[in-house]
Amino acid sequence: MSFYQQLVAAKAAGQKQVAVLIDPDGMKAGHLGRLLDLAEETGIDAFFLGGSLIMNNVLDACISEIKSRCRVPAVLFPGNSLQISYRADALLLLSLISGRNPDLLIGKHVETAAFLKASPLEIVSTGYMLIDGGVPTSVSYMSNTTPIPAGKIDIAVCTAMAGELLGLKTIYMDAGSGALQPISDETVRAVGQAIAVPLIVGGGIRTPEKARANAEAGADLQVVGTALEKNSGALREIVAAVKGA
Repeated sequence: MSFYQQLVAAKAAGQKQVAVLIDPDGMKAGHLGRLLDLAEETGIDAFFLGGSLIMNNVLDACISEIKSRCRVPAVLFPGNSLQISYRADALLLLSLISGRNPDLLIGKHVETAAFLKASPLEIVSTGYMLIDGGVPTSVSYMSNTTPIPAGKIDIAVCTAMAGELLGLKTIYMDAGSGALQPISDETVRAVGQAIAVPLIVGGGIRTPEKARANAEAGADLQVVGTALEKNSGALREIVAAVKGA
């Protein structure tokens, strides 16, 4: 079963999922191995690999280690058009629908289309929405876009609906790595009720309580990363909270 088929099947069955976001450049020696062992033990559903400034040889090495040690899908979450590796299982083809930067709406996609079409990667078209998390993030800086204000739920809903109507296969709402405030339960619920495609939520998810609230509000897959940098054991609690929702 492909990554996207797995995501759709889980949504249809009401099963909530968790992905761990890995920035290969930020991985300390030995930390990836410990994280992979913990992820296999806790039963996470995917690894997302991405960052703002990843070098390709580091990305390839990281994916190779994942593939050699566990059976969890390795999904590219690219920060730019250079962050592509045939070693991965799938790639989120991100269209930044919350911004008005034409390069990230369609420009970079045109540049990489022939390469991706010829690749063995599973391509998942994804409507990417930045939601203000209370602090400037690497994504907003590198993309030169302004996030949707946290309190403007109607804008988030209409943006997600527009992405679905355009044929995007999933919607990914992100407060950004290191967000002070995660996306509110109200926003997750409103967007989840407005669309039929799978809803991915990330940014600022640091506690099992918030993870469970997101799942109950309608997040089909949650992405955690920063929360694990200082306490990888938090993954066990977060996964248990999401799976039990």
